[in-house]
Amino acid sequence: MSALQSVPPATVPGGERRLLAAYLGLCALCWMLYAMAGAEWQRGLWRLWEAAYEATLNLWAPMLLGAAVYPWVRWLQRRPLALHWMLHTLAALLFGAAWQALEFLLAWWLFGAEHALASWHQRVLWRAVWGVFAYLALALGFAGVLHARRAQASALAAAQAESALVRAELAAISGKLNPHFLFNTLNTLIALTRKDAAAAEQALLGFARMMRYVLDTQRGAADRVPLRDEIDFVRDYLALEALRLGPRLQVQWQLDGTVLEHGIPPLTLQPLVENAIQHGIAPRVAGGTVSITAARRGERLVLVVADDGSGSSSNHGSGVGLSALRRRFALDYGGRAELAVHTAPGAGFRVEISIPVGDEP
Repeated sequence: MSALQSVPPATVPGGERRLLAAYLGLCALCWMLYAMAGAEWQRGLWRLWEAAYEATLNLWAPMLLGAAVYPWVRWLQRRPLALHWMLHTLAALLFGAAWQALEFLLAWWLFGAEHALASWHQRVLWRAVWGVFAYLALALGFAGVLHARRAQASALAAAQAESALVRAELAAISGKLNPHFLFNTLNTLIALTRKDAAAAEQALLGFARMMRYVLDTQRGAADRVPLRDEIDFVRDYLALEALRLGPRLQVQWQLDGTVLEHGIPPLTLQPLVENAIQHGIAPRVAGGTVSITAARRGERLVLVVADDGSGSSSNHGSGVGLSALRRRFALDYGGRAELAVHTAPGAGFRVEISIPVGDEP
């Protein structure tokens, strides 16, 4: 019957009502068992009424006193541990004495002083013993409930703290992705202004749309955006890169129209597309093709970004974008999202993301 002294008992919504209902149900069960044990079925219905009367007469006092044990145990668990055994011993003796006092007063009121005194002399020893046992059973039961609540509250607090830590790290990861994307895009725009001012102007309009998307996800602290919005964002980015690379950049889309409304973390596809262009397409004189696929496989949304570049001989996996995405999907979706890389020298670079469908936060 010890307790963690520094932690007050947890307050669970509706917990006190449920505990009261459970206690009343247990009292009713004890009353029924007592009455059935004392009934003599073969002697007729009147004996059942007599058994019910005896059960009520003998159990009403400990049941009434038992309701006071719960707040007492809850208060006691805030006290120093060294005092528990002494206070529990005193409380058990007091419980037994109070039980006998209540029965004595009721007997006096119903049958008179002489009958009450005779009954008290007859039952005093057994009532004292049963009082101690009844108190211990109630105290242990209520202490177990309080310990279970405290453990539940501690587990909930730990889970909330872990969730807060994960969200903070995810926010930090997004903070890495956004400046990385902005830096590379601005470099592209600067290069365009030197080559073609008109093309740079169009690119700036597309960049403004991209910035609105990034700022909207930041301002709303969005955990998920529709895949359709992420696709539109990637299209603007590819249009900007096409102005820089021209026909050297080819894009293939394979989109399942039924998955476009599924939610994904913002800036999921763009870092992968940027990675494919920067390391797979741009270094090659002949350029290459970036393939973007979105499909559903069972209960998972599968997103694939692949290029036909030089594969693992390049430094695809060293960028900020891919490393941040790896960490993001290791933390997000309760660890059930997957990011896999498939590559080989001369065979291109392919990143596949698998997300549980409908697993919104």
